[in-house]
Amino acid sequence: MVEIELDGKKVSVLEGSMVMHAAEAAGTYIPHFCYHKKLSIAANCRMCLVDVEKAPKPMPACATPVTQGMIVRTKSDKALKAQQSVMEFLLINHPLDCPICDQGGECQLQDLAVGYGKSASRYEEEKRVVFHKEVGPLISMQEMSRCIHCTRCVRFGQEIAGQMELGMLQRGEHSEITTFVGQTIDSELSGNMIDICPVGALTSKPFRYSARTWELSRRKSVSPHDSTGANLIVQVKNHKVLRAVPLENDAVNECWIADRDRFSYEALNSDARLTQPMLKQGGQWKPVDWTTALEYVANGLKQIKTQHGAASIGALASAMSTSEELFLLGEFMRGLGSQNIDHRLRHADFRTEAGAVRWLGLPIAELSTLDRALVIGSFLRKDHPLFAQRLRQATRRGARVMRIGAQSDNWAMNVAGEIVAAPSDWLSVLIEVAAAVATAKGVTAPLSVTPGEQAQAIANALLSGERKAVLLGNAAAAHPQAAELLAIANWIAEQAGARCGYLGDSGNGVGAQLVGAQPGQGGLDAGQMLAKPLKAYLLFNTEPVLDAANAAQAAKSLQAAEMVIAFSPFQANAEFADVMLPIAPFTETGGSFVNADGRVQSFHGVVRPLGDTRPGWKVLRVLGNLLGLNGFAQESVEDVRAAAGLNDAGKIAARLSNASSATPQIMAAPAGLQRIANVPVYATDSIVRRAPSLQETADANAPLVALNAALWAHLGLQEGAKVRVKQGDGSVVLPASLDATLAANTARVSAGHPSTAVLGAVFGTLSIERA
Repeated sequence: MVEIELDGKKVSVLEGSMVMHAAEAAGTYIPHFCYHKKLSIAANCRMCLVDVEKAPKPMPACATPVTQGMIVRTKSDKALKAQQSVMEFLLINHPLDCPICDQGGECQLQDLAVGYGKSASRYEEEKRVVFHKEVGPLISMQEMSRCIHCTRCVRFGQEIAGQMELGMLQRGEHSEITTFVGQTIDSELSGNMIDICPVGALTSKPFRYSARTWELSRRKSVSPHDSTGANLIVQVKNHKVLRAVPLENDAVNECWIADRDRFSYEALNSDARLTQPMLKQGGQWKPVDWTTALEYVANGLKQIKTQHGAASIGALASAMSTSEELFLLGEFMRGLGSQNIDHRLRHADFRTEAGAVRWLGLPIAELSTLDRALVIGSFLRKDHPLFAQRLRQATRRGARVMRIGAQSDNWAMNVAGEIVAAPSDWLSVLIEVAAAVATAKGVTAPLSVTPGEQAQAIANALLSGERKAVLLGNAAAAHPQAAELLAIANWIAEQAGARCGYLGDSGNGVGAQLVGAQPGQGGLDAGQMLAKPLKAYLLFNTEPVLDAANAAQAAKSLQAAEMVIAFSPFQANAEFADVMLPIAPFTETGGSFVNADGRVQSFHGVVRPLGDTRPGWKVLRVLGNLLGLNGFAQESVEDVRAAAGLNDAGKIAARLSNASSATPQIMAAPAGLQRIANVPVYATDSIVRRAPSLQETADANAPLVALNAALWAHLGLQEGAKVRVKQGDGSVVLPASLDATLAANTARVSAGHPSTAVLGAVFGTLSIERA
């Protein structure tokens, strides 16, 4: 520690810290623009000049290291005059358009100009003008004359997002921030540039000119889109969500959120919303009141239970539903006498240890401090943008991240080692890594195999370093041999002194497990419920044709059912449903999500429900009462949470376990071309699929069929060619693209999109021919 004197106060900070860090520790504010605590130091705005004793001139606080006994004055005449001079230069070319600037009212430059600017400018020359840029549907660069060249956006791209999409051209007064040769900004974290821009140069295109900051109410919430559980501040005007920005929480999302957390709110105000109960009569949808709709559902379920038994009724739920909704849905199904409930629609292997809840295996914040990480079966960057960001920070500090998967896709970080193999080979590859670990440790391997060079390199890396993790991604969780993959991953982690866990495939997957939203004794899992048609389905917040592991089979089963009840904020499942009940999305209801590391995060609705929409837990409570079921007397969402046992952190922690008793066996690879089915980042759930701006991004483009070089050459394809993809009874013609990073004998055809919904299992085989 080094002790300095700051404005007459003694402050101790770590050696190597800057004066700015000492000021933060002392609670002293030093004006600044380019400095940001999560970014590298640039020292190019000069606004933080301070008076350092014995220094010949004012020094930038953000870039001046502390030394023992240093005396710093931040409010002396020398410091204030320097800061005022910098402010005068910054305002020379800045347009005086605060009244029409979207940043007005929350602008750092505006705030500091009040304290450090002059009442009139001495500059009488013509101000510079910078031509606007078009960089995509999310960020507006229409007013780049406002830019003060702090380079926060440039450094964010390089250091946090992992790709330098913005840079600076020219020099001096002619400098300007722009993309490379007119490209768009396509990062899945790009919206954070809007937050860190200290002026109105980068603003939100969907929010542009919607409201003034002082007109907005600010309310806390939690994002449902992935297992991070990113903390949000949702901004509201006239009972309408107009903006979502990050709520800083270093243990969860730091000060960042992904673009789907930020811009998905557009769907909540869209025409796709279902605002009143609907019944299908004579093939036509007709609006009805809640009493009629709920009585129809109750009578229909009674009739099916009487005629076919309770086991003919099944519930499929999305794990972006709140824990309280999922708990009551489970209670409702068990009250009916059915154990058929599941949230794991994309899975192919449903084996779990009794009572165990699969989770990340370590606190989210520790991802940033790992020395070694092995990621298995994950499209990490698009599946988990904020987890990828944390691992990116770890690699910048020297960590080695390795992976096993079916494609060498771009994670925007340095990958220290990888094995690219078809999905059917993942288990044998992992067994090779285990064998290499066993040899190095002098222990018996789970199976006796000879490890290859790449497996040996990964094993050697895992055995070095101190803080280590073996992480299974969404594809590994959904894999037909998921239990065996977990068993081997656990063995490797134990021998290497690492933690093992799942990255998590949905916003409330841990919560869904905790509250029992999966089959009980004798119940059917999601795969079994959709493999053969049941008589009745309850679809809660999900669209099985886009969310299920086998889209084509899901459509057949739903079509053959006698009754389908759709609970959704949107007009979803209309082609299969007999009744659609409008339930509130996360912004219109209270509840809780449990993120990947087992953290229960509760929230309240930030706006009143739209139209006749009702919170899902209330709809289930009323249905339970109509059917005379026990356990549906809750008066508030807090009562439901208590009944679900989510208030006892100790009991929750005791249930978190990634144990697997499966016995690994190497299976023969299936005959045929294996399908790799990523779910695009803006196709993961019903909300992002209906957010207009997100659907205009490059990541939301219609799927291509990605082929490896050997298959591309075998088919004799040229750029722009189309191919016919056949799987089961389904066939679709799609554009083809060459991807040399794919494993041999594989082709990537995305799931979760209407254009590929006629195809079969995501881990199945398919055939491809020239169209």
